[in-house]
Amino acid sequence: MLKKEEIVVFDFDGTLSAGDSNVGFVKYCFRKSVRPWLFLPLIGIAMIVRNFNLPGIWWRQASRRFLTTDMVKKFAPEFIKQHKRERFGWAKEQVAKEKAEGRKVILVSASTDYLVPQLVKDMKFDVVLCSRMEKDKPWKYDFLCWGANKVIAMDEWAKKNKIIPHVIRSYADSKSDMYLMEIAEEQVWVDRKTGLRKSA
Repeated sequence: MLKKEEIVVFDFDGTLSAGDSNVGFVKYCFRKSVRPWLFLPLIGIAMIVRNFNLPGIWWRQASRRFLTTDMVKKFAPEFIKQHKRERFGWAKEQVAKEKAEGRKVILVSASTDYLVPQLVKDMKFDVVLCSRMEKDKPWKYDFLCWGANKVIAMDEWAKKNKIIPHVIRSYADSKSDMYLMEIAEEQVWVDRKTGLRKSA
């Protein structure tokens, strides 16, 4: 039997935390390894393609093609430790407040499964939905949780758990999150630079 649940949805990058964890991790790898520098021509092409196909997967994968499982294993823990300092001061408290009021809190992020679950582990989300990467190819997507795919990921989770989600509120910073915002009763737009609430 399906059960109706009140849901509050949060984006991560630019909403709960300054900057972009995916971009930040790429930059971190450049500081720690020679390997990314060897892929600069491919990364340059990927950034050009990005300008013409923002929703695309190819340029996202190409810009991270240098990543190996060993690099993720070696560099991700320290990067996560550092990137947690970018979190906006109100974020953890707001998530706790929404939970205390009896709602399920969900994080839906385009960031990867080797970064975002650990970045928000202490925040006690009921579920963390994010981009799923191939285990042996951490640059390659199994599922890109971006744009409309964020709603698809949430719907799949709800169906699996026999829930009819009633989205009370969505927190986000980007127009790419409009799909999530449109299904919410209240839209909370966050300035990704300051962490302050703004108008859409």
